[in-house]
Amino acid sequence: MDVAAADLPERELYKLLVNTVLPRPIALVTSCDRQGRANAAPFSFFNVFSHAPPLVVLGIEGREGPVPDKDTLRNIRETGSFVVNLVDRALVPAMTVCAIDFPPEVDELAVAGLETLPSRAVAAPRLAASPVQLECRERVCLGLGTRHRTLVVGEIVHLWIRDGLVDERGHVDVDALDLVGRLHGADWYVTTRDRFREPRKTIADLEARAPAQPEKKP
Repeated sequence: MDVAAADLPERELYKLLVNTVLPRPIALVTSCDRQGRANAAPFSFFNVFSHAPPLVVLGIEGREGPVPDKDTLRNIRETGSFVVNLVDRALVPAMTVCAIDFPPEVDELAVAGLETLPSRAVAAPRLAASPVQLECRERVCLGLGTRHRTLVVGEIVHLWIRDGLVDERGHVDVDALDLVGRLHGADWYVTTRDRFREPRKTIADLEARAPAQPEKKP
């Protein structure tokens, strides 16, 4: 296959991207409006962007119709904050409930049976069931044109990690963390259980492995 992105219908391009760029980490984002009403929604167009400063990025696509902005984006613009709650295997069923496009008056957190806890540095609440919660302040919201797509850059200002996941040396127990990633289609996910290790190489490593060159005859 060899095709320019501009030549593909939007839906076909989307299918190719989400079926090849994977697995993708999942951010179950909690936010609140000016009145303090909480919202939760999952996003897999998400990743850590930098550690100095500590930044995360979210890709948020709006809706068709008279109210194009999703609750998450509107809340971030109103309060300047949000929380990225990472999703482990146990949290997946509730996360899929939060993905439903409920009317604004429905409390998806209550429907999903998710308990919230107050954050330390931002207005948005965090999810008690999440193993890692990243409190973030909005740095940039960049509109990207069609279909009300927005790139949100948030700065991590406080981290919560479940007790027992980090040892005294600062090493994370990845198996106990048990995070999941998004795969292809609407229903497929992957865990982090299947891993392999490939040590990082240096120039010296490559030189040591290079076959000896035969000496030239005089």
